[in-house]
Amino acid sequence: MASKPGILTEWPWTFLGNFKYLVIAPWVIHSTYSYMVKDKNERDLTQFIIFPFLISRMIHNQVWISFSRYRTAKGANRIVDKNIEFDQVDRERNWDDQIIFNGILFYVGQMYIKEAHNLPWWRTMGVVWTILLHAGPVEYLYYWLHRALHHHYLYSRYHSHHHSSIVTEPITSVIHPFGEHIAYFVLFAIPLLTTLYSGTASMISFAGYITYIDFMNNMGHCNFEHIPNRLFSLFPPLKYLMYTPSYHSLHHTQFRTNYSLFMPFYDYVYGTVDKSSDKLYERSLVRDDDSPDAVHLTHLTTPESIYHLRLGFAHLASEPHKSSNGYLWLMWPITLWSMMVTWNYGRTFIVERNIFKNLKLQTWAVPKYSVQYYMEWQRESINGMIEEAILEADKKGIKVLSLGLLNQEAGLNRNGDLFLRRHPNLKVKLVDGSSLAVAIVVNSIPKGTNRVVIRGNLSKVAYSIALALCRGGIQVFTLHENEYKKLKAKLGSEAGNNLILSKHNFPKTWLVGDGLSENEQMKASKGTIFIPYSQFPPKKIRKDCSYNNTPAMLVPKHLGNVDSCENWLPRRVMSAWRIAGIVHAMEGWGVHECGDMMFDIEKIWQACLEQGFRPLTESKTN
Repeated sequence: MASKPGILTEWPWTFLGNFKYLVIAPWVIHSTYSYMVKDKNERDLTQFIIFPFLISRMIHNQVWISFSRYRTAKGANRIVDKNIEFDQVDRERNWDDQIIFNGILFYVGQMYIKEAHNLPWWRTMGVVWTILLHAGPVEYLYYWLHRALHHHYLYSRYHSHHHSSIVTEPITSVIHPFGEHIAYFVLFAIPLLTTLYSGTASMISFAGYITYIDFMNNMGHCNFEHIPNRLFSLFPPLKYLMYTPSYHSLHHTQFRTNYSLFMPFYDYVYGTVDKSSDKLYERSLVRDDDSPDAVHLTHLTTPESIYHLRLGFAHLASEPHKSSNGYLWLMWPITLWSMMVTWNYGRTFIVERNIFKNLKLQTWAVPKYSVQYYMEWQRESINGMIEEAILEADKKGIKVLSLGLLNQEAGLNRNGDLFLRRHPNLKVKLVDGSSLAVAIVVNSIPKGTNRVVIRGNLSKVAYSIALALCRGGIQVFTLHENEYKKLKAKLGSEAGNNLILSKHNFPKTWLVGDGLSENEQMKASKGTIFIPYSQFPPKKIRKDCSYNNTPAMLVPKHLGNVDSCENWLPRRVMSAWRIAGIVHAMEGWGVHECGDMMFDIEKIWQACLEQGFRPLTESKTN
C-alpha cells in the first residue's frame, strides 16, 4: 500500500477476498448462455470470446512469472541481485484484479457501444491505427502521467505502492492502486475506442493490443535481460521504440529516470534517460549462471505440489502446503499433463536461490512425485537423476549437496551411500542431515520428561534418537516386539536397559515416524505431544493432542531471498535436512554425512545456534 493512501486506493471487491470473481460471473454466465441458446445468425462472438481472452491473459501472466523465477534463480542475465521477501509476495498477490477490472469494462463496453457488436476477426486499418495511436498519444501521455505520479503528492498516495518492489517480478507491472489503474485504462482505451468509432476495429486488433501491453509489461519487469544485442545492431532506431528489462529496472532502482512506457523515445527527447542504461544492459547480457556453494536436492510430493513450488503460483508457494485448495481441481488438465511429463522427463531443475552470509544457495528438484519413490520400477530412474545431480554439483565445484525428503530413503539408495560407493572420489560432500534431525527432536522434548514413546518406521534417525535418549537416562517405550528387538540390538546392553516394551500406560510424549497408524494414535492419552522424526508429517486425527512440525528450525534474518515455504513448514522455517547442508558448507567441515555415517549431534546443534538458526520450541531435555 502507498505510504499515504489516497482515494480509490482499494479495489471495490477487496472485501470479497477469494470470492472476488463473483463480480464478473454474471457477465460471463450471460454471454455464454446467450451464445449457446441463440440462433447462429444472432450470436455475438465478440461478447462470447471476452471470457476466454481473460483466461488467456491470466495464463500469459503466469507463464511469465514462472519463467522469470526460473531464470533469476539460475542467475544468468539477472539484473538486480537484491532479495525478494514475503512482504512483496503478499503485496503482489492481487495481480489478477486488473484483469477482472478490464473484463467488466469490456463486457459493459461491448453491451452499450453499438460499434463493438459482431466485430470481424481482422481489419488491416484497425491494426495500423492501433499501432500509430499507441506510439503517439498513448506513449506521450503516459510519459507525462508517469512523471506526475513521481511528484511527492501523488507518489506518496498512489505510485509508491508500485515502487515498494525494488526487485521486480513480471507481475509487479500491474501492482497499482485502483485509481491508478483507472488512469491507465483511460490511456489504453484511446486506440480501442478510436478504432471502434471509426469502424476499423477487429477482434485481432483488440486482443493483439492488450496482449502486447501484457507482454511488454511482463518483459520489462522480469529482472533478467534477454533482448539480444544484434537486434539493436541490425536496426539502431529500435532503442527508441522498445525498452529492455534492464532499462526499466533502472527506473525501480533510481526512481527519477527512464519514465517511458514501452518506447524510450520520450526519455531521450526530455533528457530523462539514465546514463547507465547501456552499461547495465551490456553487463546483464553477459552474466553467467550462478555457481552456488551448497545445493539442497528435493522432489515433488503430491500432484498439486507443482503449484506450491516457487516456480508455480507465488501466493501458494508463500504459504505452507496444506490440504487441497478448492479451486485447484479446476486445474486437473494441467495437473494430469505435469504428471505425465514427470514419468518421462529425466533431469533435475532449479527451484530457488538463497543467500546466507557469503554463501550462495540453490534448491534443485527431482521431477518425481513421492508415490513414484515407492515403485520398484521407478527407483533406477530416480537414482539416476540423483546421481546426475550429484555429478553436476561436483563438476561445478559445489561444496555440499544435501539430500531432502525421499532422495535419501534407505530402501532407495541406503541414505546416499550408493553414490559414495559408485563415486568414492567425490569432492562435493553429501549430507543427509540425520544428525541435525536427531538434535532437533531431542531438543524438542519437553523439559523434565523422563519417558517417551517411539513409534514408526525405524530409520537411521529413529535409531540415533533412541540411542541418545537411552544414554541420557530417558526411558524409551516401544509398542511392538519386532521394533523392540531391532532397537535392542542397536543400543547395546547398557543403553538398552532404558528400552521398554509396553502396550499400555504410555507416556505423553510420542516420537513418531512414517508408518504411524490412526489406531495407534488413538491409544495415546489426552494431551499427548506428537513429535515427528520423519521427513513427512503424520496425519493429525487427535484434536485433544498437539503435533509438532517435522524436524525444522527458524532461519535467521540474514538468510535472504526467502519468499516461499518449504512444503508444509511455516514461513521462514527450514527443514533439518536443508539446514544441515548450509551449516556443513558454512563451517567448512568437508566430510560426508550419509549411509551409516552420523555427524556429532551436539556439535551440529551448537553450530546451528551459532549461525543464527533457532528452535521452534524452547523446551529442552535435561
